[in-house]
Amino acid sequence: MRLEPRTSLSSTALLLAPLAAIAFTLCVSAALVLWAGAPVADTFALLLQGGFGSVFAWSETLTRATPLILTGLSATVAFKARLFNIGAEGQLYAGALAAIAVGGMHGGAGFELSPYVLFPLMMLAAAIAGALLLLGPALMKTQLGVDEVVTTLLLNFIVLLFVGAMLDGPMKDATAMGWPQSVALQGELELDKLIAQTRVHTGLLWGMVLSVLLWVVLKYTTLGFDIRATGANARAAAFAGVPVTRTMVCVALLSGALAGLAGAIEVAGRTSYVTLDMSPGYGYSGIVIAMLAALHPLGVLAASVLIAGVLVGADSMSRAIAVPTYLADVIVATSLIAVLVATLLVQYKIRWRE
Repeated sequence: MRLEPRTSLSSTALLLAPLAAIAFTLCVSAALVLWAGAPVADTFALLLQGGFGSVFAWSETLTRATPLILTGLSATVAFKARLFNIGAEGQLYAGALAAIAVGGMHGGAGFELSPYVLFPLMMLAAAIAGALLLLGPALMKTQLGVDEVVTTLLLNFIVLLFVGAMLDGPMKDATAMGWPQSVALQGELELDKLIAQTRVHTGLLWGMVLSVLLWVVLKYTTLGFDIRATGANARAAAFAGVPVTRTMVCVALLSGALAGLAGAIEVAGRTSYVTLDMSPGYGYSGIVIAMLAALHPLGVLAASVLIAGVLVGADSMSRAIAVPTYLADVIVATSLIAVLVATLLVQYKIRWRE
């Protein structure tokens, strides 16, 4: 068996591919629900109701979607250039730690900065922390040919160990009764609530604006053209005069900065401090979101809300019916595989060897 590129892509096939992927995901999930001995229709109804069935459900979904938008954008811009950044989780934590270092531990010696100065410095520090964390693997890829999947993945564990050391050391909150968490962010630096009496904060607007800006950059700027050319074929792009190394460095800085901002916004909008369980895998989920959105920055918005709704709905469903919340993880993972396979079959046809 071998795969051959199709000479022309059918618009009907492109439309039906994601629908087929969704149908396959629902079939797999339904089989697991039946295996757990629960009614399929009631389980899916509770899942949707928990994620989208009320104002409270929507508020929790949008709150969960906010960091997912930023990590999804981080994966999108990196994957566009075939820089496979698997380290958004570590970059998120690095950004969160940098935000606390600037906005939580600032002060002393009789000198304080205004929140109007300190807030942009905090966000800048988070973006720089995430960007520098990805810059090393990008340079190792371009200069030494080192696989960035391995280096970025391993950096996640290194960063988490470093965060743990900081939370038990110089950044530990002395008032947390021994609980490993950082000092709290100054109250003046926290993001405002977008909807009263909910946890939805203005970080959602940050994600929406950055999605539009990234779409504009990728579609209408020279850098966007260089990114798309490098992702299509780096050797051909270099032959045509595209500065591949400089483009990869720019992509690494942009991708890492977006993931770092996700950490800072999560701290400023929701948690107010850093803990080791602050992120339930936002960095890894961002990869799924980017692929479901077909690496389109505006599609990341819809995919983030969908995935967040599934994750929030699974928590509500699990409390109402005897189905574990891991069903949400199965749905997310299966949908990614199904979309990848469906896209592959649209672009290639299978030839069987005799």
